[in-house]
Amino acid sequence: MKPIILSLFTLLLLASCNKAVDDLINKKISSTATAKSATTNYIIKQDEHYCEQNYYKTIETDELKFSVLFDSSAIYKTIDPVNQYDINKLYGFSDNGAQHHQFSARFGWRWSDGALRLFAYIYNNGIVSSKEVGVISIGQEITCSIKVLANEYIFTMNDQAVHMPRQSTTPKAEGYKLYPYFGGDETAPHAIMIRIKNL
Repeated sequence: MKPIILSLFTLLLLASCNKAVDDLINKKISSTATAKSATTNYIIKQDEHYCEQNYYKTIETDELKFSVLFDSSAIYKTIDPVNQYDINKLYGFSDNGAQHHQFSARFGWRWSDGALRLFAYIYNNGIVSSKEVGVISIGQEITCSIKVLANEYIFTMNDQAVHMPRQSTTPKAEGYKLYPYFGGDETAPHAIMIRIKNL
């Protein structure tokens, strides 16, 4: 009788251990999936250029895809009216294993002429160029991507696309991530929050 009870007890113990291990694995998978799809609230404080979450992270990719949502803090007025047309930086990467003022691709944004505008913003051999991609609404979540090809970047905002030249020689974009930045010449006139989710 005792061996049977002992065997049953051992089976129950093993079953409960397996359940605990399964729960641990499922929890880890769930938290990993959540981490990949988590939204980060990037905050640029008043009188600052850089967001609080401006940390160095290397990247090697052929596409950066993300969703972004601006709230009413994206509406601002600069001290000098000329600076209203400066392009703030949103999200992107340096390229060609170089500093971002040499080679990079990122989305830019600004509030001008009563609208929130997104831009393709690049550096090739230290020369900056930009092109408007489109206008978006405050509170509207949109999907953006920067596709990296041999000699061009394709900036996509929902269904609108802009092609920009790429002079980097690496097969993929190689560098570090670039995060939200205000300016231009002036710092943020008030706290600005931008929600970004990597896709």
